[in-house]
Amino acid sequence: MNREEIMQILPHRDSMLLLDEAWLGEDGAAYGKYHARGDEWFFDGHFPGNPVMPGVVQCEIVAQASCMLFQDALKGKIAYYAGIDKVRFRRMVRPGDTLEMRSELIRQKLNVYVVRGEARVDGELCVSGEFSFILTQ
Repeated sequence: MNREEIMQILPHRDSMLLLDEAWLGEDGAAYGKYHARGDEWFFDGHFPGNPVMPGVVQCEIVAQASCMLFQDALKGKIAYYAGIDKVRFRRMVRPGDTLEMRSELIRQKLNVYVVRGEARVDGELCVSGEFSFILTQ
């Protein structure tokens, strides 16, 4: 799905919609892509002359892609972070890089979803961790 289709699922808009495309794979995992253009707001001050995508932004991109795992449950609701665990950063993300995300559902109970997600650039792991979401109105 493209950005317009993603906006049918996620409430994010403009500078906070950080997916160019997302989809569910035949393996049941969620996938997504984001191309870091370099003109994004977070590159301006992080760091001048040496732009690096902040780790929290990488986590947000993985989280947005992960929402494809429970997109049917999201109708009329918003997924908020409930926790971020075991996150590790392995490679810097810079302008011109394309992040490729993969997430899988670990468990779900009532309106809480826990996923294991990661993002890679050119096959190299950039960020990985477990992300928990609570779905509310």
